[in-house]
Amino acid sequence: MPSAPGTAAWPVTLTTRRLALRPVAAADVPEIARLWTDAEVRRHLGGPVADSVVRIREKRCVGAPGAFAVARRRGRAVVGLVTVEHGARDGRTEVSYQLLPEHWGRGYGREAVAAAVSWAWGDAPSGAPGVVALTQQANLRSRRLLEALGATVDGTFVDWDEPQVLYAFPVPPAR
Repeated sequence: MPSAPGTAAWPVTLTTRRLALRPVAAADVPEIARLWTDAEVRRHLGGPVADSVVRIREKRCVGAPGAFAVARRRGRAVVGLVTVEHGARDGRTEVSYQLLPEHWGRGYGREAVAAAVSWAWGDAPSGAPGVVALTQQANLRSRRLLEALGATVDGTFVDWDEPQVLYAFPVPPAR
């Protein structure tokens, strides 16, 4: 299968002290689909996704380049999803993330995002202008996570009728 631009290393598994970020497998789809339909997860992401869209995403997410199922290394339970999309924002690589609510507050998000951003920096096409992440201004948990990893505010705008904050990672975060 040919690689998409900037994904020459795909498929790849990233590991942290407690987590494995690996390509989404068919067995992960029920937990990944929960991320798209859970009202609390989707509170700052436009609300739960329509069933028809979930069905399409379920078919497309398995093995998709840059889509990482985030699983605990011990027990292998899927706790979330991180995506790395090269060239998504003004040519910059965008890292997006969602965790299931029962896994919030344990540092998994910080661990997973740090690993994904580090990989994104290393896998970015030559001369790529950087790595960014986007969150709603009201999503204070997400903003604290990004700032703790060294990301700085790169801009603000309104999208989907809500104020958004674009963060840029000046260097790969320390893991």
